[in-house]
Formats: sequence, C-alpha cells, structure tokens
Amino acid sequence: MHPPDHVRQMTTADIDAGLRLCRASGWNQLESDWRLFLECNPEGCRVVETEGRVTGTVATLRYEDRFSWISMLLVDPEVRRQGIGTRLLHTAMEILADMPSVRLDATPAGKTVYDRYGFLDEYRLTRMRALQVSGAMSAARRMTDADLPAILERDREVFGADRSGILRRLYSFAPEYALVTDGGYSFGRHGFRAGHIGPVVADHQNAARTLVLAAASADPGRSFLIDAPHHSPDWVQWLESAGFVAERPFIRMYRGSNPFPGLPERVFAIAGPELG
Repeated sequence: MHPPDHVRQMTTADIDAGLRLCRASGWNQLESDWRLFLECNPEGCRVVETEGRVTGTVATLRYEDRFSWISMLLVDPEVRRQGIGTRLLHTAMEILADMPSVRLDATPAGKTVYDRYGFLDEYRLTRMRALQVSGAMSAARRMTDADLPAILERDREVFGADRSGILRRLYSFAPEYALVTDGGYSFGRHGFRAGHIGPVVADHQNAARTLVLAAASADPGRSFLIDAPHHSPDWVQWLESAGFVAERPFIRMYRGSNPFPGLPERVFAIAGPELG
C-alpha cells in the first residue's frame, strides 16, 4: 500500500512524470531541462506522490551563497486545489531556509499566493511568442569555447551570481542559440512548444536586437518564446514589430534580502522563469 500523500526527493526515474505534468500544463520543458535541475541541485528537487503516482513537482537552484530560485512548481490538473502546491512551496522554502534570499518568477495567479508568504515584487516581465521572426540579417556570430571565460565573468556581474554551470549546459544543449555580438551575448534552449531565446545580455538595445534575430535565423521554421523584462518600453515594442506577441505576464519576486540584484537593465531576455 502506498501512503495517500507523500513528498520525497526527485530522481531521474521521475523525469517522465515531470514531463507528463509539463504537458498537462502546456509548459515548454524537455527531458534535458529536468536533467539540468537534477544535475545542478540533486538534493533540491522534490515530488509529491498520491497513491503511488507523481502528482506534483518542485525544483530549487542555489546561486552561490547569494540567492536561490524556486522552479517547476507543477501540480496535476486532476488534483489541484487540494493543498499539494502549497505543500511543495513550503518544502522548497524549507530546503532553501539557509539562503539569505529566495527568488522566483510568478504568474499573476501565483503572485497572490507568494504575497502571503512574504515575497516582494522586483520587476515585471512578459512571455512573448513569435510564429515567425521578421527582421534584417544579423551580424552575430556563434559562441566558441574561447569566448566562455569572459562571458561567464560578465554574466556573474549582470545576473548577480555565478550561473556558469547552467550556461555551459545551454551552450552544449543548443549551440545554435549561443551567440556573440559587439556588446552582448545570448543563449537559448530547445523546447516542446517552441525554441526559447534567453538569456540575452547586452550593453544596448541594438546588440540585443542583433542577437534575437540571429537566434531566430538559426532555425527559421521554428516558433520562439522570449521572456522580456519591462525596463524599456521600446524593447517590447521592437519585439512586437519583429513578430512577437504577448502570451502572459510574470512578476519577478524575492523573499528575504536582495543584495545581489545584478544589472537588470542589461538583461533583454531572461533565461526563463524556471532558471532566473
């Protein structure tokens, strides 16, 4: 007999169940995304089993000792509103109790829950999707191994903490989206619904435009997602002119202190709500 409701550590054997929940919620993740979480923080991923069946997941990431991230909070649609999501959130906060800051990207519906647990707003983002990206040919070039040390050093300043392990995986998983131009760089991921462009980090908007166009041209028959911060109305307007349409908003939130916000004005696309 299985216990009626049981939280345990996630393993690679649970990836299929995690993908099933992603598909049920319309999320974009692939097996490689779940493996990234299990490789980067194997002690920080949990599932809920209900009568022997995985009905919920949550993953966490630690970015040095500076801040942490709550990700992949998924509940089977058949058992929502039964407290499973709240239990997983409590579990994630317990896992990260030693961290000075816990961060996440919330949907508006999720924000009402996170508000009650002391999370504060940091800034707004919009998930945008393009069936086809239009624009001039781009001058960005493929990233090489020789580029990585300088990019990873710069990224720590912009993101606020070292995430080199994640970026190296993105570089390996989807090299066609790992690009460099004068004043910026980008990474990306393959996905179930669409390719995902991000992070895009640039000193100015022209460099960010170059990177987005280059990433999209690497796979011209593919639709793309991008998660754009709201620090520049001109940036969102340009994405719309290139064919991106808003799908839904996100709110970046934090609990605790926030001493390492990085340089959000240099971020034109985040890595994704699950990665920061």
